[in-house]
Amino acid sequence: MKKKAITKRFSLFDICIYLLLSLILLLVIFPCMYVLLSSFSTKQEMLSRGFFLIPKDWTLNAYGYLFSNHNFITSYWNALQITVGGTVLSITVTTLMAYGLSRTWLRGRKAINIMVLFTLIFSGGIIPMYLLTSQLGLLNSYWSLFLNNAVLPFNLIVMRSFFQNTPKELEDAARIDGCGEWTMFLRVILPLSMTSVATFIMFYAVFYWNSYFQAVLFISDSQKLPLQVFLRQIILESSNSLETSAKGFEYGPPVQMAVVVMASIPMLIMYPYFQKHFDKGMLVGSVKG
Repeated sequence: MKKKAITKRFSLFDICIYLLLSLILLLVIFPCMYVLLSSFSTKQEMLSRGFFLIPKDWTLNAYGYLFSNHNFITSYWNALQITVGGTVLSITVTTLMAYGLSRTWLRGRKAINIMVLFTLIFSGGIIPMYLLTSQLGLLNSYWSLFLNNAVLPFNLIVMRSFFQNTPKELEDAARIDGCGEWTMFLRVILPLSMTSVATFIMFYAVFYWNSYFQAVLFISDSQKLPLQVFLRQIILESSNSLETSAKGFEYGPPVQMAVVVMASIPMLIMYPYFQKHFDKGMLVGSVKG
């Protein structure tokens, strides 16, 4: 028997959807391409030519300036330290707290959940936060960023719901095998919840990598400021600057674009790795009917 050729018919609705998605893709890619390609142009071209996508004269002067700038290297390293340290601390505390609040036997669980929800809706404000951080002696320290953001209420509430949806049969089976709470959490609950954990690792990493306001508020030492503060300084100072660095690299608008590109690289590297966890079910393969 001859196999019938399977042809997919596209309806008018499908065509409209594809056109809409293509338009959205262009709207997203176009600014990214403009920033990336502009970082390889010259200062004179950006100041005189106006808007363009493909540079006439390709150059690495902007990147040469950045890598010859001690402040850029320092701020980049600071941002990496803040991101790694803050993410590890936050995901650890959030995971442990979410697991505890998901257990029905925890005394005072409802009151703590209400307090968490209250902090999600209302904030203490900048001045109380600064005064408390100052009294704890955390000013000009990365701990001022870590402890003030150790648990984000939204992330905690969502992760708690993941733990609450864990099948009770798995917990009962683990308890019959003699598992305590720590063993239950580390060997049963946590492996089944890696989808949510990976998601919130990404959320926390992006949050700490983009930290700007609190860094300016709590850190006064210029050698401890993260990359986003340096990026802000570059945007303010290099728009129409005619200066050059000591090594002859141009200091102008292409430097802004180059900093944006360099600031985006770590998150672009992280996202494809964690994306594979986003589409997986939380309990794939854990319970078979």
